Amino acid sequence: MEADILAQAHEIDFSLWGLFARATIIVKLVMIMLIVASFWSWGIIVQKLILFRKARGVAAEFDRAFWSGEPLDGLFEQIGPEPDGAAEKVFAAGMIEWQRSHRDDGGLIAGASARIDRSMDVAISKQAEGLQSGLTVLATVGSSAPFIGLFGTVVGIMNAFIEIAEQQNTNLAVVAPGIAEALLATGLGLLAAIPAVIFYNKLSADSDRIVSGYEAFADEFATILSRQLDS
Repeated sequence: MEADILAQAHEIDFSLWGLFARATIIVKLVMIMLIVASFWSWGIIVQKLILFRKARGVAAEFDRAFWSGEPLDGLFEQIGPEPDGAAEKVFAAGMIEWQRSHRDDGGLIAGASARIDRSMDVAISKQAEGLQSGLTVLATVGSSAPFIGLFGTVVGIMNAFIEIAEQQNTNLAVVAPGIAEALLATGLGLLAAIPAVIFYNKLSADSDRIVSGYEAFADEFATILSRQLDS
């Protein structure tokens, strides 16, 4: 008897594809959803890691140019009103408003300092939005994937018990495939959720640090302009 059970168990394909192929349509849909969510998350993760590394490099390069002693007007002429770098965009926003605040006679329009600050704040907000876009997907996958996988597990186990009741057989060869298929759904849920949670926390912290650097630069730039306004 035991030999027959073992022979039946050996004949069953317990590979990942075999488990997926035997699963019911609902469990298959859950697995496909989790696999898509995992690939989507990794796509965002890789894209953000590249983007953040580039943003830090561009910001460091511009910071060196800004503090090199070159006149601000000359630096602005080099990068233009629509630069590519985020830090440069913040600088350009401040310089554009600075130039607009001058009257034809060379005097300054009242409230120039406040308008320059607002212009740079708007530029920083736009850059922060770009840095943080997609992170909500990681948060959603990280929080929902385990429960989606658990739903697939519950359905799979329920189907396994139904099959046991129909066959009136509790042999391992009958029970094991359904349980394995059900647990695969939980495994895929965790496979999607764990990287999403880890990198969501990391990328959120990195984004905050980059934005803080833009804000610090804007404060320093505003201080320089305010000295010129006072003089």
